[in-house]
Amino acid sequence: MLSVASINVNGLRSAAKKGLFAWLTKRQLDVICIQELKAQDHQLDEPDFHLDGYHRYLFPAERPGYSGVALYSKIKPKSVKTGLGFAQADTEGRYIEADYGSVKIASLYLPSGSSGPERQACKDEFLELYMPILKKKAKEATPYIVVGDYNIAHKEIDLKNWKSNQKNSGFLPHERAWLDELFDHVGFVDAFRVVDQRPDQYTWWSNRGQAYAKNVGWRIDYHIVSPALKSKIKRAEIYKDEKFSDHAPLILDYDLKL
Repeated sequence: MLSVASINVNGLRSAAKKGLFAWLTKRQLDVICIQELKAQDHQLDEPDFHLDGYHRYLFPAERPGYSGVALYSKIKPKSVKTGLGFAQADTEGRYIEADYGSVKIASLYLPSGSSGPERQACKDEFLELYMPILKKKAKEATPYIVVGDYNIAHKEIDLKNWKSNQKNSGFLPHERAWLDELFDHVGFVDAFRVVDQRPDQYTWWSNRGQAYAKNVGWRIDYHIVSPALKSKIKRAEIYKDEKFSDHAPLILDYDLKL
């Protein structure tokens, strides 16, 4: 069984202080995909940011203290690729992909548009440029698992207050339509929903108004997989026993070997 985690840490140094690495050491997951590093390579040199028995790959943003993705893997990949070939993904450290031969696993941090129209425009541009890449991936022989923070809740079931958020970034009609196209036309699969169709399953909560305590959340973190892997999805978990950031770790088990 292959266990893959997606964790937006909202700063790896901050999450480490909250016990993230102690928990990861106990869990012994096979592949750990991190988003929002908020640190450069030299700031993560200390042993505290390494995991015994894991290969580590970092892709920080050029701008200090911002964005960035990483991947920790028990098995050494055949190769690791960073970036998607366009400026926003590459300069902001938003994508890293490990090729294991039998499967490719990637960590993605899609931009947020919640801070205003300018960032929403950046998010929309990212979506426009990323879709053709995903369409190519769908035709590749090697199956693909791309996990991470997509900053979009897909359906009404995926956020608590969907009625009042229809004009807010993260639940805009065109963002949701982008996921519709990805799932319904390109053929990728929302792995979590294959094994868990329950409501009130969220991965992110605002820091305002006791949202976490009241479970007023959004499901914006995903495992999106090639159709060939749909039958391999066995179990999903949103880990909430400890809180390392404003996101919860999203872990899926696959009937696969690297």
